[in-house]
This record gives sequence, C-alpha cells and structure tokens, in this order.
Amino acid sequence: MDLDILQKSLGPWTVGTLATALGILLAAFVARAVVLNVLARRIRTWAERTESKADDMAVDAVSGPVGSLILIAGVYGALRLLAVDLLEIEVWADRLFRVLTVLLIAWGLFRLTDAAGEAFTELARRTDNDLDDSLVPLLRKASKVLIALLAFVLAAQNMGYSVSGLIAGLGLGGLAFALAAKDTLANLFGGVTILLDRPFKAGDWITFDGADGVVEEIGLRSTRIRTFAKTLTTVPNQTLSNAVVENHSLMPKRRIKMTVGVTYSTTSEQMRTLVARVEGMLKEHAGIDQEFMLVKFTDFNSSSLDLFVYCFSRTTDWAEHLQVRQEVHLGIMDIVEEMGLSIAFPTRTVHLARAEAEA
Repeated sequence: MDLDILQKSLGPWTVGTLATALGILLAAFVARAVVLNVLARRIRTWAERTESKADDMAVDAVSGPVGSLILIAGVYGALRLLAVDLLEIEVWADRLFRVLTVLLIAWGLFRLTDAAGEAFTELARRTDNDLDDSLVPLLRKASKVLIALLAFVLAAQNMGYSVSGLIAGLGLGGLAFALAAKDTLANLFGGVTILLDRPFKAGDWITFDGADGVVEEIGLRSTRIRTFAKTLTTVPNQTLSNAVVENHSLMPKRRIKMTVGVTYSTTSEQMRTLVARVEGMLKEHAGIDQEFMLVKFTDFNSSSLDLFVYCFSRTTDWAEHLQVRQEVHLGIMDIVEEMGLSIAFPTRTVHLARAEAEA
C-alpha cells in the first residue's frame, strides 16, 4: 500500500521522486550543520589557542564556502532528480552548479589569501629584512587579481561562452593593449625596482621633487605618502624609481649648523674664550654626538664677527632633535651674555671728517 502511494503522480513527478528530492535537501542541511558545528567548531577552538591570527582567518575562510557548497550540492542533486525534458532543468542546473562552485571556490581562495598574507606578515615581522614586509602586501594583491581572472574565465566558460574566442581576440588586440598599458607596466616594474633596491620602506620619511612625508604603502602601481600637512599624496612608482629620493629615516644622526655673529667690540681674547666655551658646552651636552664637531671663528662680516658652529644630535627624531637644537642655541646665548658680549645685527657706522680750513 505504501509502495502504491510512492508511485502516484503529482504533475510530472511521482510522490517517491519528490520525497527523495526532499530527503536530499534535508541531508544537505544536516551535513552542513555537522560540518560547521562539529568539525569547524573543533578546529576553531584549536586555532583560538594559538597566538597567530592566520589560523583563525583560515578556519573562517574555509567554513563559509564549504557550508554554502554543501547546500548548493543538495539543491543540485534535488534538481537533477526532478529534471524533466520539458522544463530543461537538467541543463540549467548543471550550468548553475558549475558557476556557483567556481564562485564559491574563488571566494574561499580570496579569504585564504588573506589568511596566508597574515601568516607571512607575522613571519616577516620576525626577520630583520624589510623587503618581505613590503613584498607580502603586493603578493596578496597579485594573487587576488589572478584568482579573480581565473574565476571569471571559468565562470564564463561554464555559462557557455567561448573563452577561446575571447582569448584569440585579446591576442589580436595585444599590441594595442600593450601600448595602452605601457604606463601601468612601467609603474609595476617601478614598484618591483623599489622593492629590490629598497631606497625606502613603509614608515620612512622621504623627500623628493614633488612630495615630502612618510611612506604609508608601496603598491603595485603607486606609492602613498602622507605629508606633514596630513594630506595623502599618491605617486606613480615609475616616477619614484627614477627620482632622486632623500631618505631622512636612514640618517644615523641629524646635523646642527649655524653661524653666530658677535659685535666688532669683541676683542681677540674674548673671541678665543667664546670659541673654547661653546666647544666645551657641546662636548658636555648628552644629546650631541661627540664623533665630529666644529666651532671656529670664520669671518669678518660686514657687521659681525662670525662664529661657525657645526655638530650633530645623537637622535634623528625630529621633535627630539629640535629640543637639542634649542638647548644648544640657549647655551650659546647664555655664554655670550655671561661674557658681556652682544649678538650682532646688521648695522652701519658712519664716520664724518671735517677738513681743516685752508690758511
């Protein structure tokens, strides 16, 4: 009796066929729940015990696509079972299943690329080489672009479009494409040159003809620089690779250079004392590098006797350097005041001579 019920027809299908299709759908939901709530949860618990974020990202990257793929496989199996020639369900089910499978795999690979990028970033932080710190983001972006292109080609092919014709058309227009993309390719190779030569890295303060600021990111096509006015400057890599770049972050110490002018009322003995005291003050200053310094009486200027001071601060930090520079300036002023001298400013002395009256 039960078998007779299964053989009854409901439209183009029997009750048994509909029941089997429903069972496939229910099995897909159960399988998805088992995978996500049992296997994935256990793996996620293990991943959370580690200090790395990469394994957590990898678990999340796989869980979503796998769960969706199980449901799509269940729907596909049910549709194939219910397929009839009149509705052409089989043809569309095959195409849709293949396209969705490609997209889900691409989605998973996209997220796995982020997880792999995080893992390599964590490894790069442990090394002394700065090249890998800049190379990992570029490889991550390049991998995503490649995955997107492959997904597009496979999805188009499974939808019934002629990919070979598209590729042939690209081959015929290759010359025009190369001419149009020459700047992009030049910027790409410029970025590779920057990474290999390493004139700077992310976080460095650089100056060149066109911008002055801190490098935020070295991309495939361009480099982003945050200026000290807090604006963001985007510079093509080709321009940067051919420019003369001054990297301030690579300075081992920062220069202090000045000329102090005292008045012409200063005697030679006072000038010798001034030179010696300024030099002594620099040698006793903890913030001044002691490897090289100059304190010399250099010029008889038009309105001053010039004392040349040349030294370096130990720190390269801009704010700390300015503090040291300020202390040096104030120290020189204190010495000048204690000696009773005066800082010169532009002056002119006019001597008037009256001729004696002729007898």
